[in-house]
Amino acid sequence: MPEKESSLFSSKLGFIIASIAMAVGTGNIWRFPRVAAANGGGAFVIILLISVIFIMVPLLMSEMVIGRFGRKGTIGSYGDFMGGRQYSWVGAWMGFVCIAIMFYYSVVVGWCIKYAVLAVSGTFKAGVDTNAIWTTFTTSPAETIFYHFLAMAVSLFIIYQGVAKGIERYTKILLPGLAILMVIAAIRALTLPGAIEGVNFLFRINPADLVNPTIWLQAFTQGAWSTGAGWALLMTYAIYSRPKDDVGASMFVVGFADIGIALIAGLAVIPTVFAMAPSLGLDTATVLAEGNTGITFVYMAQLFSTMPGGIFMSIVFFLGLAFAGVSSLLAMIEVGVSNLVTAGWDRKKAAIYTAIAGFIVGIPSAASLDFLDNQDWVWGVALLISGIFTAWAIMKFGVEKVRTEYINHAGAVMKVGKWFNYCIYASPIAIGIIFIWWFQQSIGWYGADWWKPFEVFSTGTMLFQWAVVVIVFLLANKQLGNYFNPEGSALISKKDKEAM
Repeated sequence: MPEKESSLFSSKLGFIIASIAMAVGTGNIWRFPRVAAANGGGAFVIILLISVIFIMVPLLMSEMVIGRFGRKGTIGSYGDFMGGRQYSWVGAWMGFVCIAIMFYYSVVVGWCIKYAVLAVSGTFKAGVDTNAIWTTFTTSPAETIFYHFLAMAVSLFIIYQGVAKGIERYTKILLPGLAILMVIAAIRALTLPGAIEGVNFLFRINPADLVNPTIWLQAFTQGAWSTGAGWALLMTYAIYSRPKDDVGASMFVVGFADIGIALIAGLAVIPTVFAMAPSLGLDTATVLAEGNTGITFVYMAQLFSTMPGGIFMSIVFFLGLAFAGVSSLLAMIEVGVSNLVTAGWDRKKAAIYTAIAGFIVGIPSAASLDFLDNQDWVWGVALLISGIFTAWAIMKFGVEKVRTEYINHAGAVMKVGKWFNYCIYASPIAIGIIFIWWFQQSIGWYGADWWKPFEVFSTGTMLFQWAVVVIVFLLANKQLGNYFNPEGSALISKKDKEAM
C-alpha cells in the first residue's frame, strides 16, 4: 500500500474552520429564515439552541471521537470503533448517505453559481421576470448539467490538493468570505424602510410557541440538517485532526458558529422581505412560506431587483450562497475520497474518480427537479437514521469511556461532564420522534397511496430505496470490510504518525 499523501490539518484553527464550513451550507441561508419565520421566530431560535446544545453538539463530539479513533474512512472507522468488521455495513450506510446527497447537492451548488454569475452580470434589475429566469434555467438540462459539472470541478480542484493545502487553505477563504458577505447583506437589509418589522417578526417570542410540539420538531429538524451532526462529515474531517485538539470546546464552537451564521442570514432575508414585498404587491407571509427554491431563486432575486443598490446586494447574497454550497460539498466528496484512500487508492486518483462519479450519477437530478426532490427527500430523512447509528456506536463502545478517555483527554481545554452521557442516551429518542413525525407527514400527503415507491415524497419511496441499500450492504458486509478496512490503512502519513 502506498504511503498516504493526505496529512493532518496544519492547526487546531484550520480544523475548526473546515468543520464550521462543513456545517454551514445553503440550508443556513435559504431554509433557516423561512422555517424560523413560519414557526414562532424567537421561540424557534430558543428551541434550536436547545437542540444544538443537548443533541447536535454531543453527536458532533461523538463523530470527532470515532474519526480520531480509526483514522480511516467511514467503513473502516465505524467497523473498528464498534468492535469488528461485522459492523462494516454501518459505516457503509453512513458513507453512502453522504455520497447520495453529494450527487444532487452538487446540482444545487450549481444553481447557486449560476445565480452568482447572473448577479455579477447585472441581471437582477428593475422589470426583470425572475420567475421566468428560474423556469427557463431549470427546464434547460444543458445549462443545469453544465453548472452541476462546474460545481463538481471547483470542488475537485480543492480536494485534489489534499487536506492542509486544499480543504484547509480554501475553507479559510470560503468561510470568512461567506461571513463577511452575509454581514454586508444583513446590514443593508436592516437599513431598508420597514425592515424593523422583519426583525421583530424573527425574534418575537410567544410563550405558547415554546410548548408547541410542531415548533419543537421543526427546530430539532433544522438543528440536525444544519449542523450535519451524526452524518459522518465531521467524522471524516476529524480523521485529520491533531490528537491534542480539544473535542468539547471545538464542537461547541462549530455548533454555535452554525447558528450564528444562520441568524445573520435570517437578518438578511426576513427584513428584506418585509421591506420590499409590499412594494411589489406581495404578501410577506406568502413569500416566507415558499419552499427553498421559491424564496431564494425567485422572490429574493425579485426583491433585489426593486431595492436601491439591488444589483450589488444580489451579488453579495448569491455569491455568499455559492460559498456556502461549495464549503459543504467539499466535505461530502471527502467522505468518498477517504474511503477509497483507506482501501489503498492514491488520494489524487480517489478524488478524480469520486468527482467523476458524483457528476455522472448527479445528472438525473440536474435534468429533473422531480428526481432531485425525490433524492433530497429520501436521503435527507435517511440522515436521521445516520444520527441514530452514531449514538448507537458510542453506546456500544461505552459512553462513559468515550467521555472520560477520548473527550476529556489529557490537555483538553474543556472537560465535559456527565450531561454528555444523558444526551447520547436521549438522542436516539429525540431523533426517532422527528423520524416518526416525518413519516406521518408523508402518509398524510399521500393518504392511501403512501406506500407507492415511485411517488416523489411518499413513505414508500424512502422505505424501498433504504431497503435496497441496507440489503446490499448486509450481503456484502464481509467484502466491504476486507476492501475498505485493510490492516494498516490509517489515513495519515508516516511523518504524521511519528509526530503523534
